[in-house]
Amino acid sequence: MKILFCTSNKIGARGIRLVTWSDWSHVAIIDGDEVIEAVWPMVKITSLAEVLASHTDYCVVDIPCQNEEAALAWARSQVGKPYDLLGMLGLGFHRDWQNDSDWWCSELVTRAAMNGGNKLFRDGLLHRITPQHLWMLNYPVVVWPMHRIG
Repeated sequence: MKILFCTSNKIGARGIRLVTWSDWSHVAIIDGDEVIEAVWPMVKITSLAEVLASHTDYCVVDIPCQNEEAALAWARSQVGKPYDLLGMLGLGFHRDWQNDSDWWCSELVTRAAMNGGNKLFRDGLLHRITPQHLWMLNYPVVVWPMHRIG
């Protein structure tokens, strides 16, 4: 499953990087020429070109899944569900406000990988996964035109 890591110099992206101690402010799942992403106010499908155009730095990492089709189908089934703003705020308070009906970007990616057969993290930690945690996993960077690898 190809994961897009990206960021920009916009104030929101800078804030997310600061709060999550991450080089990246956003992650999304690549499905062909589209991405499945959790952004305010909901999970949606956006063209890959549009996402790349709105970010200054990006990179693609290939996270293996036993069943990539299942991972992508599950991610697509979440389209229209709300962004998990309360869960994101819980990071700052060290609280588990994660809700399986709301998602922020790194939660969505992690749960999709789980549904594809790759359990990336230990049970009970999904509510704390940030783009930096996904970046720290040792999966190959796809050779792709990119601005930065990190």
